[in-house]
Amino acid sequence: MRLFLLFALSTLFIQTSLEAQVTIDAFPKLDAKSDWPWWRGVTRDGHAVGTAPKLLDLNKNLKWASPIPGRGHGSPTVVGESIIMITADEDKQIHSVVSLNRQSGKERWQYQLNQGGFPAENHPKNTEASPTIACDGERLFATVFHHKAIWLTCLSMDGKKLWDKKIANYDPTRYRYGYAASPVLYGDTVIVVYEYDGPSGMVALKTTDGSEAWRTERPPTITFSSPVVVNQKGKDYLLISGNDYVRAYDPKTGKEYWSTAGVSTATCGTIVWDSGLIFASGGYPQSETLALDVVTGKVAWRNKTRSYEQSMVAANGNLYAYTENGVLICWDAKTGTEKWMQRWPGANSASGVLVENRIYWSNEAGELLVFEANPEKFVEVSRSKIGDESFASPAICAGQVYLRVARNEGGKRQEYILRFE
Repeated sequence: MRLFLLFALSTLFIQTSLEAQVTIDAFPKLDAKSDWPWWRGVTRDGHAVGTAPKLLDLNKNLKWASPIPGRGHGSPTVVGESIIMITADEDKQIHSVVSLNRQSGKERWQYQLNQGGFPAENHPKNTEASPTIACDGERLFATVFHHKAIWLTCLSMDGKKLWDKKIANYDPTRYRYGYAASPVLYGDTVIVVYEYDGPSGMVALKTTDGSEAWRTERPPTITFSSPVVVNQKGKDYLLISGNDYVRAYDPKTGKEYWSTAGVSTATCGTIVWDSGLIFASGGYPQSETLALDVVTGKVAWRNKTRSYEQSMVAANGNLYAYTENGVLICWDAKTGTEKWMQRWPGANSASGVLVENRIYWSNEAGELLVFEANPEKFVEVSRSKIGDESFASPAICAGQVYLRVARNEGGKRQEYILRFE
């Protein structure tokens, strides 16, 4: 029995690794087992490769805690020996990219992206540094909002500017809630979305020099979701929710494949998928979770629950959501049948990460919950106090957990990156 169990676990690990490798096979400088190179990890859906500690204890398995300047909700990007993130000094109106040494937590370098031109207003739960940096193993791609425009800067791994581009004008008037979408790497391009109550769209730029590969219009309505690329039956789909539709595009050309009405006007979460279905949730003003066939866009099921700011987790025929008012839910992915519901106190903005058969999810009060990806019942594995605030989603790779949190120290807010192992 033990031998069979070990074989089953090793097979699962190999399958997970292969799935991750398919996702990053265009990036030979990346390692699926040890890197977390962009928003939601190597598989782009919050699935970590390998293992992680079941309990994150500040007194027992915290490797280091390093202070970082400014404020931001972007997740840590982990590649090689580097941890990289965007941060913003809101008083001085400075955007910066900060790099830490992975082993020691000590700062390696800082690069100032911009000074001035911050918007006069933002949503209280948003920051001026909410996107997550994308890395192809050789270059870093950072998007920020300033001077009434979205800008993309490409840096080398040692913090030198290679090129930067103004993506588009961006000047919300009705809902001044800032910007949040993370860039998406696809082949030799980096894809950036900009959506507000003005001329909106998606653009793909060549990673080598920033030249434009394609640009596609989007409806002029503010929304915040990051797009994602999914492969189904040998075909790639660029997916995004928001503007009262879920849409699929060809990531090579920006041409629309299909669009299906649903979810909400404004969404924040990134689409996830399982067994040929994709799942989107939102938002404002409507509340809906929607399951669609990835190839045709045909609706499989829908309900009136929403995960607005959070991205969900789909795995092994089940869909897990954590709503912003503190309710965990498991649905059957194919039918939408509710398997269980569990209240866990505290508002939530971060997205969950699946590690083996466990999901790691933090709330805004700085509490991290680990529970089983178990469709039969809710099973808590552990809970930990990791800070006074936790808005950024975890990065988990090579048995290590990286968390961006904030602590209140003498009435002053200070952000940290924590490494557990």
